[in-house]
Amino acid sequence: MTTIDEIYQEDRAPQPEGHPRILALANQKGGVGKTTTAINLGTALAAIGERVLIVDLDPQGNASTGLGIDRRNRSCSTYDVLVGEAPLRESIVVTAVPRLHIACSTMDLSGLELELGSTPGRAFRLRDAIAGLNNNVSPEADYTYVLIDCPPSLNLLTVNAMAASDAILVPLQCEFFALEGLSQLLQTVEQVRSTLNPNLSIHGIVLTMFDSRNNLSNQVVADVRQFMGAKVYNTMIPRNVRISEAPSYGKPVLVYDLKCPGSEAYLKLATEVIQRERDLRPH
Repeated sequence: MTTIDEIYQEDRAPQPEGHPRILALANQKGGVGKTTTAINLGTALAAIGERVLIVDLDPQGNASTGLGIDRRNRSCSTYDVLVGEAPLRESIVVTAVPRLHIACSTMDLSGLELELGSTPGRAFRLRDAIAGLNNNVSPEADYTYVLIDCPPSLNLLTVNAMAASDAILVPLQCEFFALEGLSQLLQTVEQVRSTLNPNLSIHGIVLTMFDSRNNLSNQVVADVRQFMGAKVYNTMIPRNVRISEAPSYGKPVLVYDLKCPGSEAYLKLATEVIQRERDLRPH
């Protein structure tokens, strides 16, 4: 199997211009809220007027399921896009949320690394697909944000996401092992920046499953903020049963229960993400 180090040996290609703002939601640890954050941050951004595409790069396809897309309606998926059999537009499905679309995933993605092998440019498949997404002919159909839901591992799929992205958004669960994998992820980001995508940055770290009644949660928050400083978003996503229930109905929590603490938190996070974007723009 191709190693991460071998992928980094590829020649860096220039970044195409005119693409939407691309954020990869990445953390090699599972169960930290990557997919939940992709779905609900995407919904919140769409709710405040952005045109959002979620790219489901996880073979489990939970982002697609969580937005109510039946597996039988995924005849064209991100797998077809990455193997070069279809343009990204063909894998996109309209969701029930206005201005929010998703490029669906299937289990075929799990064999992508073996299938591509040492194919030249394999780390840039997603970047090249996104480059042709916005045609600027009809701006009302162009996306302003692309959120990439990565699998819980640092494999070719995640490297493709990082090579395609402007920045990484890291969901981090408020638990004992929260910081353990963070340094490894930061190391991977640095490798991608030095070899494949010099413009890649850490957009921010969002603390998830926070329980203010739990001393451990509060200690993790303090440790992460001390370690990462201003990179940590002010908004924290609370542990909330409505967030857990919503995917079983194929709905984002903002559609399932707009007034619950989880929905309010994701709306605040979307506002904070946009504010950071404004701060990054040259004045």
